[in-house]
Amino acid sequence: MKRLLLAAAAAIGLTAAASAATLDTVRQRGTLACGVSTGFAGFSVADSRGETRGLDADYCRAIAAAVLGDATKVRFVALTAQNRFTALQSGEIDVLLRNSTQTFLRDASIGLNQGPVNFYDGQGFAVRRDANVRDVNGLNGATVCVAQGTTHEVTLGDVARARRITLQPVVFERVDTMYQAFFAGRCDAMTQDASALAGALSTAAPNAADYVVLSETISKEPLGPFTRNGDDQWSNIVAWVHYGLVEAEEAGVTQANAEEMSRSGPPVAQRLLGTTGEFGARLGLDNRWMLNAIRAVGNYGEVFERNVGGGSSLKLPRGLNGLWNAGGLMYAIPFR
Repeated sequence: MKRLLLAAAAAIGLTAAASAATLDTVRQRGTLACGVSTGFAGFSVADSRGETRGLDADYCRAIAAAVLGDATKVRFVALTAQNRFTALQSGEIDVLLRNSTQTFLRDASIGLNQGPVNFYDGQGFAVRRDANVRDVNGLNGATVCVAQGTTHEVTLGDVARARRITLQPVVFERVDTMYQAFFAGRCDAMTQDASALAGALSTAAPNAADYVVLSETISKEPLGPFTRNGDDQWSNIVAWVHYGLVEAEEAGVTQANAEEMSRSGPPVAQRLLGTTGEFGARLGLDNRWMLNAIRAVGNYGEVFERNVGGGSSLKLPRGLNGLWNAGGLMYAIPFR
């Protein structure tokens, strides 16, 4: 982790261009360069036609629709845990949406801005079902596959020391290599965000029924977008696209009815969808920015359901990712 932070901090000064107004750069280029993973089921992974799909990918499309009026104008840049932050610092990408945990050090030390949380997760463990492991303490003495350059490495060591158990990390530079190693039996367990583990079992396991994700999690993993410090306008755009998707779900605005709601919906929908209030103009955007975004991907609930919820292979419950008035933590700052 220390090496990662030092390398990332050094990259802050790589190019003055990265400090330019990102909105202007994106408009001049005509596409949004969006950093995503090299393949996390449910978040950003290529489908059978080679199209990048997932919750993070839909956020990229929503931002492109809001800024450029066209959700297809996205260039997805696949990044590893090691190069994701330097790619953003150097200006290679405009926004990072790659299952990235928000932490104190990432906020204070590497020249980046953390946007609002778009998925609440926790670090978990996958094991073979026939190992009869019930909880983390049952892994004492186990080898654990873990990805290099992630918060999971640090948390794994913290938990082992706190519980006075032995967990032997087997570190991999790439997540796909880690999956191959675990399913080939090179490790007793594999640790990652619980959502990513569920995706790995559903898509990469030779037989998903042979494995289980332990119910116990060992950390808070708030995931969300990252932008560069010093460009408040762009950071605000990325943040308010998220709030807009959540506000749309609260207000009953969907991908199917957004156009109609822009004409006849309640006051909050009128403001959100650009009919009143000139909200887009205050961000330097067309006032139909959120209408374009919602018509492209739907509201937050639709994005969740399609990619990681009941309509997906992961079938994750909303849980903490439910709306605040339904027992979850998703809460949009009011559009007023």
